[in-house]
Amino acid sequence: MRELDQQKTIDILNAIMEFELAGVVRYTHYSLMVTGPNRIPIVAFFKAQASESLLHAQQVGEILTGLEGHPTLRIASMEESFKHTVKNILEESLSHEKNALDMYKNLLETVTDASIYLEEFARGMIGQEEMHNLELKKMLRDFS
Repeated sequence: MRELDQQKTIDILNAIMEFELAGVVRYTHYSLMVTGPNRIPIVAFFKAQASESLLHAQQVGEILTGLEGHPTLRIASMEESFKHTVKNILEESLSHEKNALDMYKNLLETVTDASIYLEEFARGMIGQEEMHNLELKKMLRDFS
């Protein structure tokens, strides 16, 4: 095994933490903006996504402190599109999830053959993000 590039790993984890915390804000906002006859299950979906983003940020923060890093107090920047149809919100969510997937893939590339624990963590998160991407694509399928 090679030596872990600890500083690079810490930097990537802090970027992920900022992104996951932005997800908490994003998905909470979306849950408040949904209207229409299918509002209740979609709101529940977004509230669950917000809770999961918070859990991911907490998990990343625990790893950061374990690596003697300092978890960020920042959140990633977010743009407000002011488009709140269910289709728009789901499309923005899919874009967010694709970015999260790329971030965890970057983490995996950085820790491969340097830390089995971090490799497994990154692989697990990649699996979850891939599942979110598939779920959102299925939710978008019926929109023309």
